[in-house]
Amino acid sequence: MKRISQYFLQGLIFLVPLAATLYVIYWVFVKIDRLLNLPVPGVGFIVTVVFITLIGFVASNFLTRNVVHLVDKIFARLPLVKMIYTAIKDLVNAFVGDKKSFNRPVEVVIDRESNLRVIGFATRDSLESIGIKDSMAVYLPQSYNFAGNLIIVDREQVTPMSADPGEVMKLIVSGGVSSK
Repeated sequence: MKRISQYFLQGLIFLVPLAATLYVIYWVFVKIDRLLNLPVPGVGFIVTVVFITLIGFVASNFLTRNVVHLVDKIFARLPLVKMIYTAIKDLVNAFVGDKKSFNRPVEVVIDRESNLRVIGFATRDSLESIGIKDSMAVYLPQSYNFAGNLIIVDREQVTPMSADPGEVMKLIVSGGVSSK
């Protein structure tokens, strides 16, 4: 009976991530297809990828950069829109843009006495612009969640890590159980 239980658990370990991944991919395809109301499954996803790629080409083209900057300026000046637009733009740029923000993994000592430490990403080296001196901002992503906490710590509590940022993020988001 113990061997059957082990086989069952091994089956779960293999199937759950596989099924969850396939379901998320299926869900994205179906949502995009419904949004575009196309009769052939998967065509909506392909059309969306091609459309986004074309927009990226147009936005990076020398002739249309002025139009992109104009749209950016307009959205950055509208009162309520500015807050939403700049926050989303900064978040997207933090992960995939030229100004990636989660590329400096650090270790932060929370309590020296018990040697309690956390791993995060340095996002700002100086907070003097908001009146906080000798401190820096460190983002602590949460495991299995699209959230995190921004903590303010003295610089002396932060030690830069030489690890690959992608591996550090994977370790944190997986709760420390992810393997290479």
